[in-house]
Amino acid sequence: MRLRHLLAIAATIAIVAAPAAAETVKVGFISTFSGPFASLGITQDNAVKLFVAKNGDSVGGHKIEIIRRDETGPNPDVAKRLVQELITRDGAKIIAGLVFTPNALAVAPLATESKTPVVIMNAATAMITTRSPYLTRVSLTLPQTTEIFGRWAATKGGMKQALTSVSDYGPGHDAEAAFKQGFTDAGGTLVGSVRMPLANPDFVPFLQRILDQKPEGIYAFLPGGTQPTAYVKAFNELGLGRAGIRLMPSAEATNESQIDNLGDLAVGLITATHYSAGYQSAKNREFVAAYRAAYNIDPDFFAVGAWDGMQLIYDTVRKLDGKIDGDKAMEAIKGWSSESPRGPISIDPVTRDIVQNIYICKVERVNGRLTNVVFETYPAVKDPWKERNK
Repeated sequence: MRLRHLLAIAATIAIVAAPAAAETVKVGFISTFSGPFASLGITQDNAVKLFVAKNGDSVGGHKIEIIRRDETGPNPDVAKRLVQELITRDGAKIIAGLVFTPNALAVAPLATESKTPVVIMNAATAMITTRSPYLTRVSLTLPQTTEIFGRWAATKGGMKQALTSVSDYGPGHDAEAAFKQGFTDAGGTLVGSVRMPLANPDFVPFLQRILDQKPEGIYAFLPGGTQPTAYVKAFNELGLGRAGIRLMPSAEATNESQIDNLGDLAVGLITATHYSAGYQSAKNREFVAAYRAAYNIDPDFFAVGAWDGMQLIYDTVRKLDGKIDGDKAMEAIKGWSSESPRGPISIDPVTRDIVQNIYICKVERVNGRLTNVVFETYPAVKDPWKERNK
């Protein structure tokens, strides 16, 4: 009897002391892997693969399984269907990626209904995170960079009169409004706005209209990929620069994955951005060296968004010990902070948007490479649209 009693006590102690069973956390990674914007999804995926190679495919004993799906570009119906399948069929506990605003907006109701955390690695229209309490963003909002750029252009950039030229969809509208806000608040005069089709635009007729108006400068926003390069080339071929018109493009134009396609046309271009491969910090030098070694190219802001998104996911899985409950995950995400290759970042606990440095950069050749050289820093910038609308 005594022996049986001791054995029962030992068994109870063993059960209590046993470690929790390891969980496999499935992450649905939805990005653009085909079509004219495929380079953006491939860049994000390269950063995801590099992060896993450097940090392992498990955290706190819990395996991270990445399930990849192709949103095919700005296609909300496809994105919605894929995310529905990832959650209900594949058992994804976290959704990540999302290059385009329309896709992120389409996914928001699914996130709310299923209480699934969504980590947005790019889509940049300011109001996206207001559409579901389960959305957070590790990339940027267009007002974050563009309002500062407008203010800089009218003051330190010495420009008193400008026109905006943007792609006709959510981020373009945000960029247009934000540049106007910053530029006019700082004393500049906006003399017009031109909106261009998102799909397969011919920039020549739009730039010809701008040339006929002869503004002092143009702020131009286009989505990433090949369009910004085509715009800059058309700007120069039509002679807008020779006519004395200054081009102030969004950071997509001098993005590290496309900058070599511009060659000398890129030299001297000034942008506002949240990341540059030329940013001088130990963390960024390590990131750039690893990315170059893996892919023979510099990382860009699409890459750093995916890298930091993975860091957020790993930290959340660790904090929750692999048990991903939507509400608990969002509480863990609010206020999260990290030292990123782009500098210090955090998630605003109210808006669930990223807080980060914004940099004014000028393209120069550094050791033979075209580089966005940081020459001015605005620290810890929150989304100004949400700050005004609290």
